[in-house]
Amino acid sequence: MKKPADLDAIFAALADPTRRQILMMLLEDDMAVTDVAAPFEMSLAAISKHLAVLAEAGLISQERRGRVKWCKLEPDAMRAASVWIQGFGLFDPLDLDAFELFLRSELPETLPESD
Repeated sequence: MKKPADLDAIFAALADPTRRQILMMLLEDDMAVTDVAAPFEMSLAAISKHLAVLAEAGLISQERRGRVKWCKLEPDAMRAASVWIQGFGLFDPLDLDAFELFLRSELPETLPESD
């Protein structure tokens, strides 16, 4: 059984724009490493390092088919990060006007008068 996704590794992998672009490309379909590298102006070795970071975070998997190494998007790791982020959406947005009124009622002598 695969261990749960490490959120630190996921967010570190997502922090890089090249890796985010690679993930967007893999949304379409599985791709050979050479096809992943084609649109970037960097070496195949540099792309391979990006792919290794994505694979270690569980965001992609890689497999060899004959002589070609293929990359596949693994959505479960992204789901773990998404669930974590969505947890912050459970709170109502802060009503700053109501908060100011509350502060004025609790601390009237410490706040300047509003216009």
